[in-house]
Amino acid sequence: MSTIQTLFALPRWQKRIIMLGTDIVLIPAAIWISFALRLSTWAPNLNEGKWLLLVAPLAAVIIFAKLGLYRSIIRFMGIKALQSVIIGVTLSTIVLWAIAELAHWQGIPRSIYLIYWGTALLLIGGSRYLMRRYYQLLNQHPNNQRSPILIYGAGQSGAQLATALEHSEHYKVIAFLDDNHSLHKSLIQGLTIHPPTQSEQLIEDHGIKHIFLAMPLISHHRKRQIIHSLEKLPVHVRTIPTMTELLSGQRSIDEVREIDIDELLGRDTVEPNKVLLSTCIKEHRVMVTGAGGSIGSELCRQIIRQQPTCIVLYELTEYALYQIEQELLEINRSENYQVPIIPVLGSVQDRKRLDDTLSNYTIDTLYHAAAYKHVPLVEHNPIEGIRNNTLGTYHTAQAALAHQVKHFVLISTDKAVRPTNVMGASKRMAELVLQGIATQSSSTCFSMVRFGNVLGSSGSVVPLFRKQIQQGGPITVTHPDIIRYFMTIPEAAQLVIQAGALAKGGEVFLLDMGEPVKIVDLARRMIHLKGLTVKDETNPNGDIAIQFSGLRPGEKLYEELLIDSDAETTSHPRIRRAQEDYLSWQQVQQIISVLQYACSQYDIATIYQTLFEHVKGFAPTHLPDGLKNSSANQSCISNSVTPSPAIPLTFKPITAH
Repeated sequence: MSTIQTLFALPRWQKRIIMLGTDIVLIPAAIWISFALRLSTWAPNLNEGKWLLLVAPLAAVIIFAKLGLYRSIIRFMGIKALQSVIIGVTLSTIVLWAIAELAHWQGIPRSIYLIYWGTALLLIGGSRYLMRRYYQLLNQHPNNQRSPILIYGAGQSGAQLATALEHSEHYKVIAFLDDNHSLHKSLIQGLTIHPPTQSEQLIEDHGIKHIFLAMPLISHHRKRQIIHSLEKLPVHVRTIPTMTELLSGQRSIDEVREIDIDELLGRDTVEPNKVLLSTCIKEHRVMVTGAGGSIGSELCRQIIRQQPTCIVLYELTEYALYQIEQELLEINRSENYQVPIIPVLGSVQDRKRLDDTLSNYTIDTLYHAAAYKHVPLVEHNPIEGIRNNTLGTYHTAQAALAHQVKHFVLISTDKAVRPTNVMGASKRMAELVLQGIATQSSSTCFSMVRFGNVLGSSGSVVPLFRKQIQQGGPITVTHPDIIRYFMTIPEAAQLVIQAGALAKGGEVFLLDMGEPVKIVDLARRMIHLKGLTVKDETNPNGDIAIQFSGLRPGEKLYEELLIDSDAETTSHPRIRRAQEDYLSWQQVQQIISVLQYACSQYDIATIYQTLFEHVKGFAPTHLPDGLKNSSANQSCISNSVTPSPAIPLTFKPITAH
């Protein structure tokens, strides 16, 4: 080990003593050099200036210590440390001049102090810089072991990222890309800023494997444009954390991550209406069923920040309940809230448990997010789907009505519209339950919010695709023409809360889902952003293949939000109100009785028969084995079942209550 390496390995207190000793030597040297430069001789006559040789290091060391220069770690010194050196040298110069004037020392030219300021700054700052630079060279990783990268964004974030990666053992920054024409050919830390049009040439010349996006403040729309322009390049595109994460301290600038799917597909969010967000929550006692699910947990995060009187987490799965409770407790702690959090293990099929919970905590607002929503699983377990989604909603709504809950909001789905599966039909039956019970209530305002897929939910294809890419493929897509609408979970939860606040009673609210996305195109984009290529007939040597597995039981090529074509706008630009037919409460109760008995008897045929009679447009693509050759099946396929005379199908238009 060399002497310098031994020096770097010393304990901190020993390094501080060495730094202090170095300054005690350099400060008098700066005085001597100042006189030599001023008098143009290396053997200057200092006269009474010789006292400066004693006073200068004493004053400077005290000032430097107060400014924390001896606590700084040299190898990590940055702009702030340089500022401290400048301030320290400036103050020590002023102190020297004041002492010399007060002591009436003779033979000291006044220009000496200005020369001393520059000389001391060069020696003190330079010594620290040289040590820092030597340490960097000593610990620099060989370039052939570091992957060359480009940074897209030559602003402050890009410069900070380049600084942070300077000592990285994995990456070496080659250049910057930026759209700003005025920056082109300029330098940041010795790195040239290029226009994005030169990215292909840079990739070819330097073997670039990664591009890091360093633009945390740009809009979703602009970010999507940039990502789209980079998809054709054979590089792995990643990004730095968002500005929110950086400011909160959750992430640092050098923690580059994968492109989130909401950055790939998401849209600029509409600023939420703060009045609508707080109307049904602030100073209310709020309960969320399915609190541990994708939507339920995000609702809880949004709700607690509106500071309700308390929040009751109603959840069937123990671990999911534990997770969301711990997360909300952390939000309480970190954001200095005092919201009581009450975890309740329970099923929405258990009326007694619901009654006890609503009674014990006198709930004002209830968000009903509990549901089975995975289409193929519910298709293979139709009885449990009906029990949880339809009968569970019935029991929860009945309990809310009995205990005079003020606001009840059902989280519904676009799969309830002309459903091709039991899950969608069970959710449409849940909507009919709420539409019917709304006619019986003057104390509870019942409403429903219907929307499509949310990014990152438990049923989303995105985590599956990402896992398949990591495993080397293939990516499985059910059909080449299948399309879906996507929305981020936070946006969906915000809009659900705001829609609930707009309700007067019995409405079905629809969320604006944006533009549809072809799933196979999404798969291709995720492959390209990893710097990989699609393996197909035109490119047999590609990295990841895409295989079409066929539509799953009950799956549709596309989803829709409207049963009928009529929907009106509301005061929120992304929330619409549907005008749809509904059944009377008497009809609903009779249907529920039929479904309850059929579930208790495991009578799947009656369940399907009932769904066909009362769910508009129900056309299942899959039937259980026991029904495939039955007469009920023939009726189902023809969709011409005659309604039971005991339940006349008299539809009425929606009216507010």
